[in-house]
Amino acid sequence: MSTVTFSGDPRALLLDSFHAAVAAADPLRIVAQHLPPPQTGGRTLVVGAGKAAASMAAAVERAYAGKADVEGLVVTRYAHGLPTEHVRVIEAGHPVPDEAGEQAAADILARVQALTPQDRLLVLVSGGGSSLLSLPAEGIPMADLKATTKELLRCGAPITGMNIVRKHISRIQGGRLAQASRAPVTTLIVSDVAGDDPSAIASGPTVADPSTYADALDILRRHGAAVPASVQSHLERGARGEVAETPKPGDPLFDRVDNRMIATAHGSLEAAAELFRARGITPVVLGDTVTGEAQEVARVYAALVREIRAYNVPFAAPVALISGGECTVTLPTGSAGKARGGRCSEFLLSLAIELAGMDGVHAIAADTDGIDGSEDNAGALADPTTLARAEAAGVPARRQLDAHDAWGLFDAIGDLVVTGPTRTNVNDYRAILIL
Repeated sequence: MSTVTFSGDPRALLLDSFHAAVAAADPLRIVAQHLPPPQTGGRTLVVGAGKAAASMAAAVERAYAGKADVEGLVVTRYAHGLPTEHVRVIEAGHPVPDEAGEQAAADILARVQALTPQDRLLVLVSGGGSSLLSLPAEGIPMADLKATTKELLRCGAPITGMNIVRKHISRIQGGRLAQASRAPVTTLIVSDVAGDDPSAIASGPTVADPSTYADALDILRRHGAAVPASVQSHLERGARGEVAETPKPGDPLFDRVDNRMIATAHGSLEAAAELFRARGITPVVLGDTVTGEAQEVARVYAALVREIRAYNVPFAAPVALISGGECTVTLPTGSAGKARGGRCSEFLLSLAIELAGMDGVHAIAADTDGIDGSEDNAGALADPTTLARAEAAGVPARRQLDAHDAWGLFDAIGDLVVTGPTRTNVNDYRAILIL
């Protein structure tokens, strides 16, 4: 049995670990080391999309200052912009796309199509790009793309499945942006998906797409997603071979494309682990690919915590269980507009209920982009007093969880984690500290 004790503030330690995870994926710190040498002839066009797009663009401008002339356009989520000099930043809708994103995507595609082989295309990709870089296929109105996105979110489809559908109703995703460029392409990618599959991040605008129209239809069937007729028809025509497929692995066009992964969830988990280690806590990284319903994942983690608390196996306290990935929250029909929070706060509330005030267990769950679901918080904190404080505040935990209103509970007891936009995104961060 471990004889190590921890005398610090568990809440401060958990918050510090989250900030360490975010810092490891900060584009302003990491982009420069991954850039190609400055272009000596031709133009350098910078385009991109995602929650980190503005900070990535600012980092490119800083790194190339006085060395290369750059210009371009990136699109990011509302309130995620930064001032830039040469690369225009457009803010648009996320997670549901809007007309601002559609216009930005159309502008990006037109600029890319105008490049010559003597130019260079630098693409900046990060989580959230699938919604932000929305240019629906011909015959699909933006209203129908919005409705499809809302339906996929409602029915609990995993992000990889959502992106397969979105790639096949887009003119720019699923490798089509690279297909439109005659210039060599370098793409810098900040991963927000489990497994770091580049074709799934922002729906892979410069990456060969192994999925098909048939796969997209299967995802709709599997999750019971009812999409507009224009979307259903387009996918069915694609499956019959009447609409061109996305470019596939082995296509020679990708010989001139260099996709570079510059930040991942695992890298951020390792940064958090190093911080725990330095504070005398043994870190255990449970993985960066954890997916599933938030409440179900919480039940599994609670079982592991109980085993450690009772028997010091498979790990001895004090220990920090760290994980990343992206859980889902499936909302019942008719709950839209009533549920508050996101997958991180729902996971955390479910964990607190399962642990029932267990002594010495503290936890954080927060999204590294600074926004967890429907509200303005990154996530929340929980401790052995969470349930009692919630009951005293008139927000009993079970009622709040059943209503999918974890935000209401953590707001009432003052345990929201609010950072504002971090301008990066390597998915969710969870840490359970067992003392």
